[in-house]
Amino acid sequence: MAAPVSDLSVAMVTAPVPPVHWLAILPVALCITLGALLLILRSHSRLQAWIAIAGLVLLVLFDAMLLRQVVENGPLTMVMGRWLPPFGIAFTVDLFSALMALAAAVAALSASIYALSDTTESGRRYGFFPLLMLLMAGVTGAFLTGDIFNLYVWFEVLLISSFGLLILGPERAQIDGALKYAVLNLIATTLFLIAIGVLYASFGTLNMADIAERAAGLSGTAPLLTLACLFLLAFAMKAAAFPVNFWLPASYHTPRIAVSALFAGLLTKVGIYALLRVLVMLLPTERDELSLLIAIVGALTILVGALGALAENDLRRLLGYVVISGIGNMLVGAALGTVEGLGGAIFYALHSVVLMTALYLLAGEAGRRGGAFSLASLGGLYRQNGWFAAISLMLLLAACGLPPFSGFWPKVLLVKASLDLGAWWLAGAILLGGFLLTIACGRVFLFAYWRPSAIPLPLVRTRWTAGLPLATLTLIVIGFGILPEQLLQLVRAAADGLADPSAYIFSVFPEGAIR
Repeated sequence: MAAPVSDLSVAMVTAPVPPVHWLAILPVALCITLGALLLILRSHSRLQAWIAIAGLVLLVLFDAMLLRQVVENGPLTMVMGRWLPPFGIAFTVDLFSALMALAAAVAALSASIYALSDTTESGRRYGFFPLLMLLMAGVTGAFLTGDIFNLYVWFEVLLISSFGLLILGPERAQIDGALKYAVLNLIATTLFLIAIGVLYASFGTLNMADIAERAAGLSGTAPLLTLACLFLLAFAMKAAAFPVNFWLPASYHTPRIAVSALFAGLLTKVGIYALLRVLVMLLPTERDELSLLIAIVGALTILVGALGALAENDLRRLLGYVVISGIGNMLVGAALGTVEGLGGAIFYALHSVVLMTALYLLAGEAGRRGGAFSLASLGGLYRQNGWFAAISLMLLLAACGLPPFSGFWPKVLLVKASLDLGAWWLAGAILLGGFLLTIACGRVFLFAYWRPSAIPLPLVRTRWTAGLPLATLTLIVIGFGILPEQLLQLVRAAADGLADPSAYIFSVFPEGAIR
């Protein structure tokens, strides 16, 4: 008797997968493969570094190709194991995720070049570059996944690798910083996992496109507001929003500068990305109900970060508060929920990835040239090297949101969106935060650069491992400040995709797909 013939088309993809769809998973596969290879080559520290840098150059290339594909053809979906969604784990890339992945790859490449001269031999031998590649696998996977449990998995990957990078060194302060970092992030991860359990019990699916389509029909019949609160708290903790922000300035200054630059540029932005993706795209009604709370948290985060920067004496800790203040601006965009506000939040996230990486690399060079990170001890850096002082001034002005640098335009979008909704107090918080940061950054320049040094500073040669990434990141900051039109179009289109996820949903469930 012949065996019954199963119709695989009901549950599986039977047609050949178009080659371009592999772009959706190629960045993550590259990072994991290189992480394993570098672990095998752990005894060849010099070779490890160059393989990692070459891999990150490839990652930038793949992410740029992915962005171009999404810009030209819309969201792109690849489902694992040929299972039709929502049964298979989907990687779905829209404009928002493609932009964030590319910015993260550029920041990681810059930090890895700086690490050539920043990491010690023991740091390389004990896994700096393998951990860096695994961190990038987690960050990139979080940006590209279309499955909310998979998002949790990638959070775990980046957290485990970040723990390793944080304690990679001989200083006791690293253990203290790692403890604060670990405890708060583990609490946030636990809340995230609990929220996913409640979500699965309510929706019966973990596919983001499926959830986005079903959410409106479940309003009032499922604890969606409770879900939104859990997600908000979990992601706010990961993003270092007020009042759960104290772990960031207590930990980001403790590891090597290359690690601090990676963390400041990438990790908090993953939390913001997840918050925007879940609350704006999946639970928009509940976001509306929580908008006032998110706005208050955002405004307080801006001001607490700016005041902390104004009061801080250690340059690395000061930059931690600048990171926090920027997170507040992104939360304001999430609270507003309009295309203009969301566009401002996305623009600010991209700007912050590049700028905060550059500022920590700058702090590392300032400490090397001046022999200290304390503003009380630093001085005379302008007289020592005018070009370094000029780059420093431009990056500090960009952190304040002043023209003609990239930080100016997202603040314009956020202030305009706030005034359009009549939220004058939010616009005031953004402007006041920028004013306080201007004073704080001006204080840095006056003390560390303009004030004469108490002792003669030696002539320090600029290392190419610092000069190349700093110059590149500074050019990006200037370029998007002077010529912002194309990026403004992209972030508005990305904001449209979050507010109206129909193209995202169609990418996962095209017409005719059986669900």
